[in-house]
Parts: sequence; C-alpha cells; structure tokens
Amino acid sequence: MSSSIDQTILSPGSVFINVQGAFIVDEDVPRPPTPNDNGAQHDTDIRLPNHKAVIGGSLAKLVYFSHEPESQNLGGRLNFLKYESDQIGQCLDFVKNLQDEYRSHNASNPGRLSVVATGGGAYKYYDEIRRVLGVEVLREDEMDCLIIGLDFFITEIPEEVFTYNDVDPMHFEEARADIYPYLLVNIGSGVSMIKISGPRSFERIGGTSLGGGTLWGLLSLLTGARTFDGMLHMAEKGDNAAVDMLVGDIYGTDYGKVGLKSTTIASSFGKVFKMKRQGENQAEDHGGLSREERVDDQDASISRTSFKPEDISRSLLYAISNNIGQIAYLQSEKHGLQRIYFGGSFIRGHRQTIQTLSYAIDFWSKGEKKAYFLRHEGYLGSVGAFLKRHPRNWGRRNSFEETSKDHIKK
Repeated sequence: MSSSIDQTILSPGSVFINVQGAFIVDEDVPRPPTPNDNGAQHDTDIRLPNHKAVIGGSLAKLVYFSHEPESQNLGGRLNFLKYESDQIGQCLDFVKNLQDEYRSHNASNPGRLSVVATGGGAYKYYDEIRRVLGVEVLREDEMDCLIIGLDFFITEIPEEVFTYNDVDPMHFEEARADIYPYLLVNIGSGVSMIKISGPRSFERIGGTSLGGGTLWGLLSLLTGARTFDGMLHMAEKGDNAAVDMLVGDIYGTDYGKVGLKSTTIASSFGKVFKMKRQGENQAEDHGGLSREERVDDQDASISRTSFKPEDISRSLLYAISNNIGQIAYLQSEKHGLQRIYFGGSFIRGHRQTIQTLSYAIDFWSKGEKKAYFLRHEGYLGSVGAFLKRHPRNWGRRNSFEETSKDHIKK
C-alpha cells in the first residue's frame, strides 16, 4: 500500500483533455514515440483530443503536445519532462528534435511554431532559444501562468488534487469549479502565498524567505549531499529525535494540558546546543591544557557526539516545512480562506514533506482545515503558459465522468 501511494505521487499519471473535460491516463496507455530526451525525467501526461499541435513550456519544466498513437481524431496529449537548469542545452536539443519531427509530418502545411516560456529562464535564455530553434519566443508573466495552470488542474482534472493523512494517506478530491477563494502556497527557493479570488484574479498576500533554497543551502553546508533529491533521500532515513529537542525530553511525557504529544518538536536542533555545551564543559575540565589544546579537546568531545547527516536532514526538513505550514495557516485565517493548496519545486512528491505540511495545517487549525496537493504541482507555470495561447474556454470539464473510469488505474 505504502509503495503504491509513493509511486502514485512520484509518477502522477497522464491526463486526457478535450473541449469538455479531462482525466489522468493509466500508465499502461502507450506513450507516443519521442526523440532522444537526453536523460530528461518523464512525468505523466495530459491528453488533448481536439486541439492542434503547439509546443509550450518553461525551460526547466517542459510541456509539449503530441498526437496519440493510431488516433483518428485531431487531439493527443500534453507530455511533461524535467530538465536540470544546467541542462538547458539538452533541453533545447530535445525541443529542436520535436520541431524537426513536426515539420517532417506537416511538410505541406507546417504552420507557425513558437515557444511559450515563463519564469527567469524566459529572459536569461531568450537569445539562445531563438538562436537554436529559430522560432518566436513568447514570454509570459510567471505569476499569471502559475495561477492559470493551478486553476486548470484543480477545476478540470479528476484524481489530480489530493489530501494526505495517516488514516487515509492519499484521498483524491473531486475536480470542481466552486473553489474560490483559496490560498496557494508556492514553495520554491523562497515561499509566496497568494490569494486567488477567481479565474485570473489573484493577490500576493505574504510569504517567507525560508523555503527550499534555505533547506538546500544549509544542508549543503551541514551534510555531504550535493543535490536536492539527495537531501530528501537522506531525510527519509533520518531520525529527527536525535537532533531536535522534543516535548518528551523536557517533561518526560506528553504535555496534555496544552495538547502537546511527547513527540512534538519543542526546539529544532535543540539537542545540538545541549551536546555542544557538554563538550565544552568536558574540555574546560582539563584545566592544565593550553588554549589550543583545549580547543582541540573540545572539538574531539563534540565529534564523539556528532550527528548523522540523515538526522540533520530530517530535522531541517521538519523545521522548514512546519514553519511554512504555520505561516500558511495564519495567512488563511487572516484572509478568511478555507482551502490551502501547496505547490512548487520544494515538494517534489516527497512523502515526508507532504505529511509534515498536512500535519501542520491540521494541528494549527485544530482539524478545521486541510492541506491540498497536486500530482502535477511542478508544472503549474508551464501548463499556464501553454493555456494562455488557447481560447479562454479551452479544455472545459464534465466529459470525464463517463470516460475516465476506463483509463484511470485505481
């Protein structure tokens, strides 16, 4: 059960879309052949049965259109790929191959191709995109694309939005249009919190500088991890109780009067200071040593009680996630927002991150609010950029009720 849920989160599934609606494709549905992707990570797709081919997306997260194998209609699917920022050359090579393939199949009526880009890379790599692809580059506002993509996923795509808790680890929410207003917590290097009042109506109401970049930066200094995914992998194997000071460490048991369990974190990294002080005291007991010798002995005492990188990783992940969750709850209370959606590259389908954010919202709201997550959360901006180049009512809902059951793997 646990491995099945992890696979569902990390491999969110393809999604079929037509003018009436959409649904996530089972993984055994054949993927159309694609050019060499140079090691990019494929994510699950979205099918578009009734629309022309268009290439759109951001530079780090690529979204492109392809026809369904052996399909007789005009549609196809949206495909999702991830590229690291230092692989922009491979990303553009892949798009160039898509461009050549499209033109070879539409030689008599090639049409005009363009790249729709958003985010900082849309400006940083603008000239390179035009040089390599020889096409028009349409730059779209990042926040506009983010909101458009999010609105589309949560109002149009079934089995996309889910909640997470220990009793029901992955509960899907029905796609619905009556969701406004709601709060988006977009966690990237930093955190932006955005109130969405209606389609394309939004306001940034707050945020915090302590986000994914903080976790990555501190763990780069404190552990041997060199990638963000590596840090998350270490956190999975860690025990934060070896680093954090818990309520049980202070009271010896739960603090029931105020509703705190013994396992509740009282102080993130609290045991580090305690162990460091013990090491200092041990070094000071050797009064006959020189200052240099005392420093060396002090360092040796501390190293004897050193902390594992895995434990440090989990502790810091909890600290950052709990902080974000509490601020998100306070913003939702201040602005009267009941639904809180989390997205951004910080989450990456990581179970512990999802679980921690869910727990924080449940704890601070006393169970009155939930944290909502998306299986395609990393592609909100890319899909939003793609959608901005389609008619306003493109991809409407309500067609999936009769057809999705044949394609969704339960």
